[in-house]
Amino acid sequence: MFETIVVNPIFNALMLIYSAVPGGDFGVALIIFTIIVRLLMYPLVKNQLHQTKAMRKLQPELAKIKKNAKGNKQIEALQQMELYKRYGIKPLRSILILIIQLPIFIALFQVIRVITLHRDQVAQHIYEPFKHIDAIKAVIEHPENFNHTMLGFIDLTKTAFSDNKLNIAILVLALISAATQYIMSKQTMPTNNKPPKKFREIMAEAASGKESDPSEMSTTMMNNMVKFMPIMMFFIMINLPGALALYTTVSNLVATAQQHYLLQKDTEEMDEIADEIIESKT
Repeated sequence: MFETIVVNPIFNALMLIYSAVPGGDFGVALIIFTIIVRLLMYPLVKNQLHQTKAMRKLQPELAKIKKNAKGNKQIEALQQMELYKRYGIKPLRSILILIIQLPIFIALFQVIRVITLHRDQVAQHIYEPFKHIDAIKAVIEHPENFNHTMLGFIDLTKTAFSDNKLNIAILVLALISAATQYIMSKQTMPTNNKPPKKFREIMAEAASGKESDPSEMSTTMMNNMVKFMPIMMFFIMINLPGALALYTTVSNLVATAQQHYLLQKDTEEMDEIADEIIESKT
């Protein structure tokens, strides 16, 4: 069912774009496909960032809750949840974007497997009306001639260390993917006037008997994740086919540009919508 609902539509979309690219360049087709996916996700990204702006506007209310709770963390947490519910804030909404991207990523991996190991099965994944398109028909009849490179020299079916050789292009893609992952995370990090405590400081305070602040713990964990995720992303990308590294890199670049535009160029509109979210709930 996953193949029918997710893999085949992505496979056919890529093949259609591939057939339209002069000379048949899988890398260029994948870049176009990735940009289209990110543009389709733009409303979700915009909504997510509006939520982020609204969250920032609620910081004074959160500080007031913390003060009134007088150290009772259970009451503080319950009142925070009530505040989010009252103003329609859903802090975990950003997970929706990840949920959408995950099946695309898995499907692309399946597409790469077909292109790399099972080219004789291409016809099984192509929709019948598309089989008559010249470029696609040529791939079906002569699958060995499918151009799985980008710009004629970057083999997108190889990893950064395929055949005991270093693939510089794939390594660079992995580095850019990691760097853009860090930038994306920093763009949406909550603003804080004071620097967050280090994890060992929180643990030392807990060991001395001082009750930890859940917000401080959360902020510290988020900061650590911002630093850790790009490293993890890099090591994942160098061990996956170049096509997936290219998809992730382009997706991150477009997402970074989208977030920059929404956070910098569209600030007034987002402030108005964030105000509407809050005022509509009062």
